[in-house]
Amino acid sequence: MHLRGLSTRGRIRVTAVACATLVAGLLSAPAADARPAPEPPLTTMSIKSPPGGPNVRVLIFHGSAAAGDESPVVNAGIEAIERIGLSGPTDQRFEVEATDDASVFTSETRLGGYNAVVFLTGGGDVLDPEQEAGLEAYMEAGGGFVGVHDAARAEPYSDWFTGLIGARPAASSPTAVQRATVEVGDRRHPATGGLPLEWKRPDLWPNWVKNPSGEVHTVARVRESTYRPGASANGADHPVSWCRDYDGGRSFYTGMGGTVSSYDETDFRTHLRGALLWTSRLVQADCKATITGNYRAERLTPANQPGQNDQIGEPHGLVTAPDGRVLYIGRGGADSSRPVITDWNNPDVGKGKGQIHVYDPATKKVTLAGELTVFGNKGGGDELVKVEEGLLGIELDPRFEQNGWVYLHYTPHSGLNRDTRTAERRVSRFTLDRATNRLDLGSEKVLLTWPVQVHSCCHAGGGLAWDSKGNLYIATGDNNSSGFSGGYSGNNPQPNFKGVSFADARRTAGNTHNLNGKILRIHPEPDGTYTLPSGNLFTGRETDEGGGKTRGEIYVMGVRNPARIFVDRTTDILYAGWVGPDAGEPSPVWGPAKYDTFAVITQAGNRGWPYCMGNKQPYRDRNLPDPSQPLGWYDCDHPKNESPNNDGLVNLPPVTGNNIWYSPQGGAPDYPRDANGVPSYRQDQATYRLPWLKGGGQAAMNGPVYRYDAAGAGVGRWPAYWDGKWFVGDFYDADQPRNAVVMDPRTQGSGGLPVHSESLKKIVPVGNDGIKNLMDWKFGPDGALYVLDYGRGFFTSDAKSALWRVTYRGGGPTPAADRLARGAQ
Repeated sequence: MHLRGLSTRGRIRVTAVACATLVAGLLSAPAADARPAPEPPLTTMSIKSPPGGPNVRVLIFHGSAAAGDESPVVNAGIEAIERIGLSGPTDQRFEVEATDDASVFTSETRLGGYNAVVFLTGGGDVLDPEQEAGLEAYMEAGGGFVGVHDAARAEPYSDWFTGLIGARPAASSPTAVQRATVEVGDRRHPATGGLPLEWKRPDLWPNWVKNPSGEVHTVARVRESTYRPGASANGADHPVSWCRDYDGGRSFYTGMGGTVSSYDETDFRTHLRGALLWTSRLVQADCKATITGNYRAERLTPANQPGQNDQIGEPHGLVTAPDGRVLYIGRGGADSSRPVITDWNNPDVGKGKGQIHVYDPATKKVTLAGELTVFGNKGGGDELVKVEEGLLGIELDPRFEQNGWVYLHYTPHSGLNRDTRTAERRVSRFTLDRATNRLDLGSEKVLLTWPVQVHSCCHAGGGLAWDSKGNLYIATGDNNSSGFSGGYSGNNPQPNFKGVSFADARRTAGNTHNLNGKILRIHPEPDGTYTLPSGNLFTGRETDEGGGKTRGEIYVMGVRNPARIFVDRTTDILYAGWVGPDAGEPSPVWGPAKYDTFAVITQAGNRGWPYCMGNKQPYRDRNLPDPSQPLGWYDCDHPKNESPNNDGLVNLPPVTGNNIWYSPQGGAPDYPRDANGVPSYRQDQATYRLPWLKGGGQAAMNGPVYRYDAAGAGVGRWPAYWDGKWFVGDFYDADQPRNAVVMDPRTQGSGGLPVHSESLKKIVPVGNDGIKNLMDWKFGPDGALYVLDYGRGFFTSDAKSALWRVTYRGGGPTPAADRLARGAQ
């Protein structure tokens, strides 16, 4: 039923009386040295905790500070909430009452009978101080609050009410109804779990004076690129609906609902319904999961002792064991006190120690498990001096608890040929003594080897990952320089050392007969050999073009430097990221700027390098006799490898578009295309389809997909909100990404963009004293996130090189099970 009141005039009168009393008090102020009398509390209301009961009642308050008739939006809102209360399962129905009489907030018997209060108010002072104190007492008792649209303009001088709402609209917010896309990031909250990933709808879209993300739990954002947000726009992170546990109770706010038609939308009523179910204590929900104060980042390893690597080597990768131990590797860069040999005439050129450390959470101690003698220590310098080889990847056998097997991806110094400046890359299996945390170096079983050129740096790759079927994925870099092609395609056929090209990625990543620039997939066998699973890109027995031109280990070709890969064993989907070339801006002559890339890989395929990048944006071909002259554009749907350095197929598999790419100019640059599908590559014509991304100095570091274990009991476990979200990051921490993204399963395998993203930079903290140089990150069996910070120097470890642990301390969903209105769910 509707309870109508005439509270506006009474409220004005109360304010006037209060002002008169204040003036009188000032005129009769006591002497300066007298003690002032204590101010009486604004309310002595005693509301039972929690308010309401099993016969759930919801109060809609629609009082206004402005005189005049009721808003049609208010009437539409009241009618919609009444319908919501009468619909759905019987145990989730509730009674609705509506009033514009603010005196309800000073009646403890009336106010204490409501499970939740909804504000459908306009702006201005809709409550006098005593009435606001009553609302505050109601929340302190454990009440629920839902604010809709203009409710954020109410009580503008109240800091407490600002906290209750979460944010205030900017004065210059758009005033026209516009159709926009809402990104629904929380896939578990009852207000959003059943909504489309991308929810397109018309409304009035407020901008916020201060972005509340991180202080509230944002459940949905509006995508500013889909409408005109005006001068006070909030940018890529524009919250539109959020919730929080506030002052003892529960608060939910949505900036939507500014139009009459909103309340006729099924999805918007679903949104309101979920908010009301939570605030009225009919269901539980987690409104703490993205509040940054609920996370703690702890450095686990101290700095090395002088001249030693007792805690950490040059950080390059980590893996967590089922019992909680963390194994992490050092590539091979020397401690700054040790010599670096760069002279190729010296037999020890580039000799370094690839180190494996074990952190034991039970003792909080680190053990140096073992050291491999690697080629990977030539220090810094240009690409003809430095090297990125060494100990590159680590994984544990799926039955590690029984067999102690550890797989390492590395470049042994013993395989170096100083004459041809080539080396051997290998993946080997070792056994760890789990009682002593010592690696038995004599237990090595070499699974796979392949040649790499080491005359010139860079791009070694290194990642390892398992799927649920026992297949091992091996990420290898293109082992190539782009310095001889202006930082663009890396397809210069000319430079070579003793006949081995080092600047033509068509020899490596673009070659169907070469294992570099690939993600390989093999099935290790117990005897140290491997077999090939079905479904790889090639079988190795193709008869095309005369046969003998493919390798059956190749699952993905056309990747440049995939240092980090991850397989979600729930779905067996592969997630990868790789570093791009060096061109700082796009070229209408040569093609796109450097793109760092992330991809969701659902099947074997060609990801494009060095022919195409991003969403199938082609490079320009070049070849002998004059590689400085551009030839035709590559055809991403029918790429050809016509390099003189190619010993594989000329006709390559079609390129699959990637999901995330970014350049110094921004995220997912795209350009108008001509009749042949070639982009203009003009910066003034670019559209940036992922505005939350930007590069500059950039080095993509792919992260995990989080899977919440409801049966887990780990202290510090991240909440279920993050389940299924993909973590993408960059080595650098300025404008570069460190985000959790939501993908659309229908489009992710064909290059669909993320449908939602949120920053992790306040949770996985950035800055010189935080995790500034992110090298690897994975969740442990305890549900905490383990992160390697590379440190502040290159090709070495320093005092900032460290293993970190990021834990969640926010507690479980609310309300507590014993406070649900109708018993435990």
